Amino acid sequence: MDVFVFLPLILPLTALPIARLTEQHLHPRGAARLLTGISIAMALCSAVSLGLIGVVGTAQIPGNPLPDSWSDPEVRAALPYHETVGTAALLVLAVVLLAVGRTLVRHLRIRARARRALGRALPGSSDVALLPDPAPYAYALPGSPRSPGRVVVSTGMLAGLDEDERAALLAHERAHLTHRHHRHLLATQLAGCVNPFLRPLQRAVAYSAERWADEESAQAVGDRRITARAVARAALASHRAPDAYPAFPAFAAPGPVPRRVAALLGPVPTARNWPPARTPAGLAALVAALGTAASALSALNAAIALLLILKAVTPL
Repeated sequence: MDVFVFLPLILPLTALPIARLTEQHLHPRGAARLLTGISIAMALCSAVSLGLIGVVGTAQIPGNPLPDSWSDPEVRAALPYHETVGTAALLVLAVVLLAVGRTLVRHLRIRARARRALGRALPGSSDVALLPDPAPYAYALPGSPRSPGRVVVSTGMLAGLDEDERAALLAHERAHLTHRHHRHLLATQLAGCVNPFLRPLQRAVAYSAERWADEESAQAVGDRRITARAVARAALASHRAPDAYPAFPAFAAPGPVPRRVAALLGPVPTARNWPPARTPAGLAALVAALGTAASALSALNAAIALLLILKAVTPL
């Protein structure tokens, strides 16, 4: 095992350069999918490493639930261990599991509460729910396996937009629902709970999801300037509005709105899912891919080494 078991805890740093560069060199669809995949893979490897460090480090502590043969001197000689590090790893893993469970429960609870409230206020099968509220907001409310999602928009938001801008807003939110962007956001949020080094990827995925929906909206209305104008006006209108449901993708979500508008006023992004090799983004993507592969191999190598040694000393 040696130091390999610790590598997945720090290798997420190799993915940080790609977080910003993908916004400039990849289509938002490819950027969101790539960064989400990297986040999930590295988070799983980090969790496995914490578990392995905890098992190895606490196997010799009296009263632990592990088999007695796991603390045999020959096993301890083959596996580097430290009781303090092992105990700390188990405590960190417990905190991680608590944070992941809390985040997931909170997300599901907000979704369920929002669906119930919306069902009572505006029952029906329409995919657009117009709420009589002067506060300007719009967001995509994911559905359940038995019901589709709905676009929730307030009268205050529509009042500040022209007719073509309203169409752009609705197309944007429908894109969030169609491509299930809430899953990307939730996956990267949970990954950030496992390893703090992955939190920059969470912010990058949130931005890429908004840009992805912007491009779908521009294609639907047939004019990129209309979508850019709608994004800017919606952001100005909702600047001081309360954030009703921050867990869902929102049309005027806080963040780099000027960059979104500038991107919409520029050319259509190239539909590539991987940057060119001889570019800074290509190099960063290669480093991130190698870091992800090294993280997975390190966790797998440590797990196999531990299992083989423990199998050899554990009686059937």
